[in-house]
Amino acid sequence: MVNVLIDGENVRRSTWPNLPRDELVERVADWAARHGHDATVIWEGRESADDEIAARVRDLDPPVWVVTSDRELRRRVATHTERVIGGGSFLRELA
Repeated sequence: MVNVLIDGENVRRSTWPNLPRDELVERVADWAARHGHDATVIWEGRESADDEIAARVRDLDPPVWVVTSDRELRRRVATHTERVIGGGSFLRELA
């Protein structure tokens, strides 16, 4: 099992038209079930999604993947992740 953290806004906006939030959550759940992964979509909240993802990767058991196209977030999580997947690439995989 892989722990997958997904930058929700970044991923849903990586295609036009933007994917609705609920549709992204449904597609992620289906994808995770098919692959046996534990996937969590992170949205902006009390703290930024980037900050929450950067904090969570440190607490998860490996392997950990992060899905984002944000270069700064990619840099922040690089030492704690096995793989970083771009938002557009991930959306194509969900289709």
